[in-house]
Amino acid sequence: MEGTKIKVPVRKKARIEIIPLIDVIFFLLATFVLFTLSLNRIQSVPVDLPAASQNKPDNTKDDSVTIQVSGEGAIFWNRELIDMSEVPSRIAYYKTQTEDPRILVAGDERARFGTTVAVLDEIRKAGIQKFSVETHTRPTGK
Repeated sequence: MEGTKIKVPVRKKARIEIIPLIDVIFFLLATFVLFTLSLNRIQSVPVDLPAASQNKPDNTKDDSVTIQVSGEGAIFWNRELIDMSEVPSRIAYYKTQTEDPRILVAGDERARFGTTVAVLDEIRKAGIQKFSVETHTRPTGK
C-alpha cells in the first residue's frame, strides 16, 4: 500500500477588510449628523446690564488730572501739551497740592503702548494709588 496523502489546508493570511470599515464610519457619521440636527437651538435670555455712572457728591470739587498720550508721543496734561520730561515733576507737584490725587490716563486711537507704560510708571513711582486707564479712545488733546 502506498502511503495515503493527507491534505493539509493552506492557511490564508488575515487581512483587514476596508469596505466594511468605511460602511461603519459612514453609519456613525450619519448618526451624529442626524443627532445634531435634531437638537434644539439653545435659547438665550436677554439681559440688560447696568451701565456705570459717576455719582459724585455735589459738595466736592473734581481735582483729578487727565494725562493723554497721542500717537506721535505727545503728552497732554489736562489738554495742555507737555514734554515727557515734565511728567514726573508735574505728578509730584500735583500729589503735594492735592489731598486725594486721582489720575486718568487716556489715549487717542494711535497711542503707543510704550509711552503709556512710561506714564503709568511715573504715576507708580510717585506713589499715587488712585489712577484709571480709559478704555476707549478720544481725539488728540481733548
